[in-house]
Amino acid sequence: MIEGSMDRIKENIEAWLKEDIGTGDVTSISTIPAEHQSIGYIHAKEMGMLAGLPIAKLVFEIVDPNIIFSEQAVEGSILNKGDTIATVEGNTRNILIGERLALNLMQRLSGIATKTNQYVKELNNIPVKVVDTRKTTPGHRVLEKYAVKVGGGFNHRMGLYDAVMIKDNHIKATGSIKKAIEAARNQVPHTMKIEVEIEKMTEIEEALAADIILLDNMSIDTLTACVNQIKAKSPHIILEASGGITLETIRGVALTGVDVISVGGLTTSVKNLDISLDLNEKKVIVQ
Repeated sequence: MIEGSMDRIKENIEAWLKEDIGTGDVTSISTIPAEHQSIGYIHAKEMGMLAGLPIAKLVFEIVDPNIIFSEQAVEGSILNKGDTIATVEGNTRNILIGERLALNLMQRLSGIATKTNQYVKELNNIPVKVVDTRKTTPGHRVLEKYAVKVGGGFNHRMGLYDAVMIKDNHIKATGSIKKAIEAARNQVPHTMKIEVEIEKMTEIEEALAADIILLDNMSIDTLTACVNQIKAKSPHIILEASGGITLETIRGVALTGVDVISVGGLTTSVKNLDISLDLNEKKVIVQ
């Protein structure tokens, strides 16, 4: 996914750098000679899963192609406190210009990957996919969904354009679940799946015309009953559970027999992983 989006990511990085730099880094310009060279060490300050390493490298490449970025850790690996993630060597001013954006992105993406991996591990090999939602930071969706994949999760639709997902407001506007599904079938290509959200068992019969049924905000007992009823009638339908799912509840939800569990919290309730960059005083070189 991220490979096909690199042009857009580069454009975003350039815009984010411009937002931060403005007319220039007045602190570095006023305190550090223009020709000053340094080696910086990017390291983890707490345990977590690493994501965003290629993005951090790209930030420094855009700031200064002469900066040497050397990876010391592997994307998707578990970091321990104190582990060195990468070194950056080159012009000191430019290292400091790229520092904050590179760290911000890597901290955010590592936090998402870490949380996703926690959810995936809770399933303990139950054959259920943990997927993200559209609840992403504007302008960062591609990166955040990439981080979910690094953490072992899967992506739901990327946007409004790549799948039909009929939710409560669509049903209200259309008049019924049946009418909404029929309208979608008449409009979209046969290759596009149609998903519909239901909140109670009485809506199952109409929803069986869809390819995917989202079981939203249900108790374990109701969820189990819905899964059993739907699979007995239409075993080909993909079943997705969503709504307030936590690390404490996801295993119980998975055991109901659903195929997919979507968790908005993978990208909305995330603690950034603490990552820092320090210059090594002993290896600073002035030309």
